[in-house]
Amino acid sequence: HGGILHIVFNMMAFYQLGPFVLREFGLHRFVNIYILTGIAGFALSVLVGVRFTIGASASICGLIGAIIYYGKSRGGAYGEAIYKQALGWVVGLVIFGFLFSGINNWAHGGGILSGLLLAYFLGYNDRKPESAWSKILAYACVLITAGVLIWAVGSSFYYRFMT
Repeated sequence: HGGILHIVFNMMAFYQLGPFVLREFGLHRFVNIYILTGIAGFALSVLVGVRFTIGASASICGLIGAIIYYGKSRGGAYGEAIYKQALGWVVGLVIFGFLFSGINNWAHGGGILSGLLLAYFLGYNDRKPESAWSKILAYACVLITAGVLIWAVGSSFYYRFMT
């Protein structure tokens, strides 16, 4: 787990799910859902004692959670079709997660649940326009994420070459 195949699976899932969430929720809510569900999935993993986690799976699952909420909330034939497709992703994740060792099912579950909650609270384009609060939160998420990445790379560089 964590090799090139893991990255390819995440990229393929992002390619399939990302445009839908971006279109239906808007840019700022998409950013919030993606970043915050990744954090939530990682946090749940840490809380239950998972020692090693890697990848963007929690964020990908957060997109799935948002799509589940969207489909169920929207209703009608279209909403029901979206809902069923998203549940298909969940079934696949559960099967995959139990067939192969090293899969962080806690991150997946945390991502899905937090995606459902964020979609509920943030809303989507058909029901609620993006708020200034959502935009501010998205910019804060991006800035904090960039800051943490810069700090992590800088720390790694420092300890590798300066000590």
